[in-house]
Amino acid sequence: MNYPNIALHVPTILLPNTKIDLARWAVIACDQYTSQADYWNKVEEIVGDSPSTLRVTFPEIYLEDADKDERIAAINETMCGYLAENTLVAQQPGFVLVDRKTSHAASRKGLVVALDLEHYDFSAGSKTLIRATEGTIVERLPPRIKVRENAEVELPHIMVLIDDPGKSVIEPLFNLPLPKLYDFDLMLNGGHIQGYLIDDPARLQSIAEALAKLAGLDLAGETDPNQDVLLYAMGDGNHSFATAKAIWEKLKAGTQDKTAILEHPARYALVELVNLHDEGLEFEAIHRVLFKSSLQAVLHGFEAYCQINGMGFSQQACSTLEEAKGLAGAADSKKRHAIPYTVQGGFGVAFIENPKLTLEVASLQAFLDGFLKRNPLSELDYIHGEDAVLELSGKPGAVGFLLPAISKFNFFKSISQDGALPRKTFSMGEADEKRFYLECRKITP
Repeated sequence: MNYPNIALHVPTILLPNTKIDLARWAVIACDQYTSQADYWNKVEEIVGDSPSTLRVTFPEIYLEDADKDERIAAINETMCGYLAENTLVAQQPGFVLVDRKTSHAASRKGLVVALDLEHYDFSAGSKTLIRATEGTIVERLPPRIKVRENAEVELPHIMVLIDDPGKSVIEPLFNLPLPKLYDFDLMLNGGHIQGYLIDDPARLQSIAEALAKLAGLDLAGETDPNQDVLLYAMGDGNHSFATAKAIWEKLKAGTQDKTAILEHPARYALVELVNLHDEGLEFEAIHRVLFKSSLQAVLHGFEAYCQINGMGFSQQACSTLEEAKGLAGAADSKKRHAIPYTVQGGFGVAFIENPKLTLEVASLQAFLDGFLKRNPLSELDYIHGEDAVLELSGKPGAVGFLLPAISKFNFFKSISQDGALPRKTFSMGEADEKRFYLECRKITP
């Protein structure tokens, strides 16, 4: 069942059979703990010989190992074995309603669906229904493509956001009597997860109608893949979704029958939809610290950048951080971006008048990118936590910039107006809150 006007596909989900220990089966996203070998050693110990998504995914901590080709071959072989041995069992076509408890949130609600890659374009200026929220680094795709290109099965760690302040799509589904698919604790502080199957055609139709209403679209009739309507914004897993897109485009280009290929299962990618306004989804600011530079050089460069780009610039020194944050908080962000800064022994606020971009982080990053090109000895780091910024910027030659957490109400607006956000704009929760691999889908005929 498809809803092409809203890029929605009803998948046939594969889940482990009832003999499989789900606490060993489910493993966190491959792009987490990439510098923490101890974490993945513990995962290996927990999983042991049990069937697990650890055996059919490629943790990125191992990407540079010499045996990566052998690892990919083993992944593909294991996938085939899981299918042949009925380790993975097909459910009725439908969506999976997810309730995830983490150490930081009592509940984060989601809906596992498949999205149509025909409605996704990660290039700059894209106007498709599904859009990247941060710039896609094409150089990061080849190793991911190598893992997926011969895979029989996909496992998503992708989280896609919908902008539903009225909570009209996902939240009402928890009032329905639904069959439970799973209910268990996730390993290594991952929390607890429950999943419910939605396979009734009338309920699937009502979900599609609610999504269409969000976008102001009709479910029937023709649709333009490049219409300027944003319905789905990538949250986590942007490069995995872009990998699926790259493989889909390669499949299309390599076939003679351009009509039949449109029925290929690789046209779709499995994701978890999450409402941007879910209370369990926290957006955390990512601050900046510039090293090997002086405050005078930075402020002079910032002023020159604003003048060249038709914006005004001013700055005000402050005696305390609280004074700087107070000034920034009082600014009208539509007319004036105010960014607190901190250096050894001082604080202040940089003001940008009539900013061209929607978000403070976008204005700051645009300046910093140019500043680093002109000052190649300077270095920039992206920092979580205000205390860490204060500590680092207290060293000679360091300038810290404190950024506000991105507003959920401005998130989709900014992507629509400015395109993909600057890298390291926001973080969706902590590492142990990221999605665990659990549901699967066959991506070969």
